[in-house]
Amino acid sequence: MRQSSDETARALRAEVDAFVASHFRLAGTLRLHAAALGWDLLRAPLNVALAPIYLATLLAGLVARLIGLRRFGGWLRARRILMPTAVSRQVQARIEAELLGGMPLTPRSRRLIEDYAAVRSAVAEITTSLVVLATGLVLFGAATPGITSLTPTVSGYIVHSSAVTNFPLGSRVGEVWYGVFPVTQPVWFVVTTGVVLAMAASLVTTFAGIVADPLQAATGLHRRRLVRLLDKVAAAEGQASGLAPEHILARLADITDAGISVVRLFRP
Repeated sequence: MRQSSDETARALRAEVDAFVASHFRLAGTLRLHAAALGWDLLRAPLNVALAPIYLATLLAGLVARLIGLRRFGGWLRARRILMPTAVSRQVQARIEAELLGGMPLTPRSRRLIEDYAAVRSAVAEITTSLVVLATGLVLFGAATPGITSLTPTVSGYIVHSSAVTNFPLGSRVGEVWYGVFPVTQPVWFVVTTGVVLAMAASLVTTFAGIVADPLQAATGLHRRRLVRLLDKVAAAEGQASGLAPEHILARLADITDAGISVVRLFRP
């Protein structure tokens, strides 16, 4: 019995490894993300905006279950807040066809697969936050974990550079002058800069998996998540889907971004 169980586990790992190699290495994820060249360019930024509501709903569902309101908690957790993207639908379809053998799935099992796809979206957000953070550190020497904190830095740099370049007595004198008397940023320009950066970040989020998938495949994260998913599907009728840490990390990046922006706003 022990030997049979070990053989089954090895066979499962081999199937998952083959799936990861086929779909989440560079060539595979490029094929997946070809589907994003369409309405996903609009769905991805909408999902980023809806993600805090999604997390709040999951947390409220967990709290409701803990205090004994199991039916209400289940209702909350069943709400579909995020919009399904073409990429996530492809991932779900391939999991069902290749890892689950096209077996009939219960609504509970389908929800578990949807939760797995939502985790991939959260990882895409985390990847975008890291890209924004790196951009701020490399270009401006400032910690900018999100668009909120990056926007005034970028708009300030543009306004300052433009003012120095167009200073009547030359750019060298302008550099000294505006070093003493900082140029004021028009509110409309800051808002416009934020909108442009948010659009760029949404584009990055849409295709962030092209970078994130191979890294997660190489570190074994994809395999571990898929094995957990298959275990949960096998016991779907009696097991609740937990709150993935990736969702919390993505929202912590948002909170950190907002906190840094507030500190800088009130800093003398």
